Amino acid sequence: MPFSPQAPIPRKDKISVAYLVKKLRERVNINLEACVSENCAEDHYVVEADLHRPGLALAGYKKLFTYQRIQIIGNTETQFLEHMGKDKQEESFRNITQFDIPVIFLTDSNKLPENLFQIAKEANIPIFSTPLETTRFMYILRDFLEDQFAIQTMVHGSMMDVYGIGILVAGKSGIGKSEVALDLVERGHRLVADDVVMLTKKNNVLMSSATEMSKHFMEIRGLGIVDVMSMFGIRAIRYQKRLEVVLELTLWDETREVERTGLNHDSVNVLGLEIPLIHLPITPGKNITVIAEVIAMNYLLKHYGYDPAKAFQERIKSSIGEKTKGRDMTPKRAIEYFEGDIE
Repeated sequence: MPFSPQAPIPRKDKISVAYLVKKLRERVNINLEACVSENCAEDHYVVEADLHRPGLALAGYKKLFTYQRIQIIGNTETQFLEHMGKDKQEESFRNITQFDIPVIFLTDSNKLPENLFQIAKEANIPIFSTPLETTRFMYILRDFLEDQFAIQTMVHGSMMDVYGIGILVAGKSGIGKSEVALDLVERGHRLVADDVVMLTKKNNVLMSSATEMSKHFMEIRGLGIVDVMSMFGIRAIRYQKRLEVVLELTLWDETREVERTGLNHDSVNVLGLEIPLIHLPITPGKNITVIAEVIAMNYLLKHYGYDPAKAFQERIKSSIGEKTKGRDMTPKRAIEYFEGDIE
């Protein structure tokens, strides 16, 4: 059966603000500024990855106010509020707190007047502050949210980092995917995942990783479970890697056409992205590991603008063109001049 990824895993529809803040605190400094209770953030949920700066809403234009998003108040919004009188300030702030906002983040060590914090408490809207500048904080926050709300799928195979190229070794059960991966590890390449590979679509890139249960472990039929990290060291593994090529191992079938030149490129659609697909029939004596290395190096050559198949095709066209014009001066021998090799 040809390689085919499973249906996408249903993406998260929401995450709690408490979980978001907990994860952010592992990377940046965040302090709770206003909340009805210590655990009020547990009752608020983020439903999308996009962020919003409520400048226009503070000014009174609420028609297109996307209140369901996380609200970021930076230098511009803070200074806008500071230049108002107390009554106007409260009126402006109530323009946004009348909506069901999940959370407000104050960036760049900005502070709000105590009366505005009190309004937020009355509306049961948690406010957190961070010393990070707005653009930096929004980058970190958006990156985390895009990961949390990313679409995912699972595939069966062995994911490897070969010369920096992410290759998924696929094929039917028992064909030898794990053995190829183990041989690649022994040759100095790095294991990402074996058997079950998680694929996450993030920024139009497919990132692969192992499941929490199976990372670093590999099943070799007839031998059992192998701990790659303990056996080969930390350099033999990777936690995640971009998927760039799918190498599908198949049994040799004389009736099936096999690509000979590399000019025709197959691909497989994974979560809406086209990934190069190489069908590799297995025959006795064929070194799949070395071929996997060549696939990685060939991919690198193409990435840097050199396609061996097209270069060979151009050489053939050039030779045919010279013969057609009667200007072919090539001697009728394999090599024009074979220099003697005398030691």
